[in-house]
Amino acid sequence: MEPTFNVREESEIYIGPAEDLLPGVLPEGRRIVAVCDATIDRLYRPLLENYERVLIGAGESIKTLQTVETIYRRFIELGADRNTFVLAAGGGIVTDVAGFAASTYMRGLQFGFIPTTLLGQVDASVGGKNGVNIDGYKNMAGTFTQPRFVICDPALLRTLPDREFRAGLAEVVKTAIIADASLFARLEQSSFETLRRNTDLLSDAISASIRVKADIVERDERETGERRKLNLGHTLAHAIEKCTPQLNHGEAVAVGTAMIADVAVKMGLLAPDDRDRIVGLLLALGFDLTPPVELRRLVKEIGKDKKNEDGTLRIVLPAGIGDCEVRPMPVEEFTALVLS
Repeated sequence: MEPTFNVREESEIYIGPAEDLLPGVLPEGRRIVAVCDATIDRLYRPLLENYERVLIGAGESIKTLQTVETIYRRFIELGADRNTFVLAAGGGIVTDVAGFAASTYMRGLQFGFIPTTLLGQVDASVGGKNGVNIDGYKNMAGTFTQPRFVICDPALLRTLPDREFRAGLAEVVKTAIIADASLFARLEQSSFETLRRNTDLLSDAISASIRVKADIVERDERETGERRKLNLGHTLAHAIEKCTPQLNHGEAVAVGTAMIADVAVKMGLLAPDDRDRIVGLLLALGFDLTPPVELRRLVKEIGKDKKNEDGTLRIVLPAGIGDCEVRPMPVEEFTALVLS
């Protein structure tokens, strides 16, 4: 069984039915402990019923060190040791938290992911970033540890509410802006409703997005250079999320992406027509691009971004559809551009 993609020869990524793929990728003769939330345990019980399970809560509020401690204690109760394999099934929050717990428990257990949200399949579960928030600041504690495998099953997305499905599309659009103009054009020719019901079209979007991310991570696993491009729109998105719980991550990314496209136009880097295409696609997919907080409050949080190095941000700017660049920029300069 050949994976669809590999990341650094450490992580195999498969696209297809999870129930068929899972038996072939789990390590033989190892104890398996599954981490998921109650909803996933209920919806996909046949997929996980053969394994001991650790249940955690749901939502951004549980992405904390307290939840990681809860997982540690449950591992101890179960007698998990260094030969135990952790299987995380759920959205990006579950895979982030479970991946962090597995990569730090007893100095590291192997783990694999079955992401059950679109955002998880195209972004959160791929690339080896695992982390939790501290006092609302995104991913302030974490590791770079690759999952042994990731299984992306488009059929699992049928149970997603429209809002959560749309949130994942923000990351698909982001990926297309970064490095896949053809994907961007295909999305322009589609619609939210078509992507929801057309499995072939959705599988194509998932595969194209993973290909971009896997290629970038292959060249820059620890985000010292090119991997920073994957943060397009995220400096503003994380500030939005810190200021208000009104938007989920994908919705905040959509707003942040539209805002950074406008900044790139102000700098003369992005053509206004390309900015309009970016904004137009996000609107067509159903996103509200109005910042949910007053801009002056928003920019106060930007300087606290974890990518702030001695007062300088590494800002990802679209230079065209399918092209972007990373520029160092003083916090004050960037916030002035946002406010202008």
